[in-house]
Amino acid sequence: MPEVKSAAPPATQRPWPVLAIMCIGFFMSLLDGSIVNVAIPTLLHNLGASYDQVLWIIDGYLLVFSVLLITTGRLGDIFGYRRLYVLGVVVFTVASALCGLAGSPPQLLAARLLQGLGGALLFPQVISAILTIFAPPLRGRAFGVFGAIVGFAPIVGPVLGGFLLAHLDWRWIFFINVPIGIIAAVLALTVAPPMRPYRRHRLDLAGVALATAGLSGIVFGLIEGERYGWGTVTGPVSIPSIIVAGVALLAAFLLRQHRRREEALMPPALFGARNFAVGNGVGFVFQLGMIGITFVLVLYLQTVRGYSALETGLVLLPNAVLTAAGSAYAGRLSDTFGGKYILMTGMTLLAAGLLALAALAGPGSGAWSLLPGLTIIGLASGATFAPLQQATMDGVDPRLAGAASGVSGTIRQVGGVLGTAVLGALLSARLSSTLRGAAEERAGRLPENLRAQFIESSTAAAHHYSAPTLPGGLDPATTSLYERVSADAFAAGFVGAMQTTLVACAVVLVAAALLCLLFKTGPVQNRQAETARRD
Repeated sequence: MPEVKSAAPPATQRPWPVLAIMCIGFFMSLLDGSIVNVAIPTLLHNLGASYDQVLWIIDGYLLVFSVLLITTGRLGDIFGYRRLYVLGVVVFTVASALCGLAGSPPQLLAARLLQGLGGALLFPQVISAILTIFAPPLRGRAFGVFGAIVGFAPIVGPVLGGFLLAHLDWRWIFFINVPIGIIAAVLALTVAPPMRPYRRHRLDLAGVALATAGLSGIVFGLIEGERYGWGTVTGPVSIPSIIVAGVALLAAFLLRQHRRREEALMPPALFGARNFAVGNGVGFVFQLGMIGITFVLVLYLQTVRGYSALETGLVLLPNAVLTAAGSAYAGRLSDTFGGKYILMTGMTLLAAGLLALAALAGPGSGAWSLLPGLTIIGLASGATFAPLQQATMDGVDPRLAGAASGVSGTIRQVGGVLGTAVLGALLSARLSSTLRGAAEERAGRLPENLRAQFIESSTAAAHHYSAPTLPGGLDPATTSLYERVSADAFAAGFVGAMQTTLVACAVVLVAAALLCLLFKTGPVQNRQAETARRD
């Protein structure tokens, strides 16, 4: 199918204020996704939650959010993007209030699942709105703003969360969303145009059921696989069987979509646009490699260097600022030159930044030692989000904007979840080996009767990303020595495992950069001049 571009005029003559309003809710949902992570110890203590309950409070949000994006994107095509955005903001705001009022772990989990629904409702509408209200020559800049928020919010979350936990009750990490959500909903209703679809669509309910069930199985299996050792969950049900069932249901969903075509939840026509198909492949691989950067760095700073969540966020904050600034500038460059080569450059630089981190991070390295690598990563991240989004959506029929944004968001979310699972398994497996080696090298510093136990406990500690626990009955001097040797061995072992993981991420990002060669590029037809006229 040839790529289709609509000749319809933009839905508003003032797109930037509309984008700013829609980004408020988008920023709020992204912020909350990371802000909860810093509250894990507080929730364990103050709410009386078990560790598994806290993990589900975090993962439940991601599960609901990920599996509903295809459906909620298509709902935007049916009912209008502003309407779905406002509904998402309202649901998210109400859910945030319920989170803050929760008196037990089950209540908090239920509210978090509702938050996931709200986030899924509003997220695709932001991308759809960009395709609807911006003329093609300005979309790169608009996606630059989008990319700045994608890069900035997850870093601000731990900083803000650490501040709120230090000065207020944990409930305020949720209550803070309430006034923001109210403002976003009111402004959207008063300033944003309706952004109704070009023609009416019908919702494929059977497709919704197949997509939701299939994605639920895959995402659940990837999130929970490590916890269950990739084995039995209960009775005959195992993680592999859940993932296989999810894949089978998703295959049935894709077959149904091929048969329905025009009214499909995921119209096959989307993938007739070459850049959309290529962009989703690039996005999947990119997320798989990109997700490891923050994941590994946060573990390093907190478990090896002993930084608090707030200090970790402050160390990473300059990186986020560079990402935000770079996204805005990369968006302009994408409008002028197209996103393909800027995206390739950004991904290549990301890989270089990861290799720099792997080379410079050591057991005793401070924040300044990480600065060169973090600077490269920050600038490079800014050159990836906006060009990737622009290149992916280039050629998509605006009438399918909701479906396109939902499919694109889902594919990247699954890539991120898979990346977390794979890189977590790689880090854990490598850590078992490096910790054993580090412990064997240092065991001679301990009394002979403690050496074998020290080596075995150090190897076992890899599964918890922490130094081994102290054996009982030691005198103060031996206790102090054991603690120093344990910390030294864990730091050395973790750095070795981290270096392997960062190099693996760099290889994946180079692969994503090479995939960009498949993007179809057309001549740049006076985009700068056209942009200037529209401004």
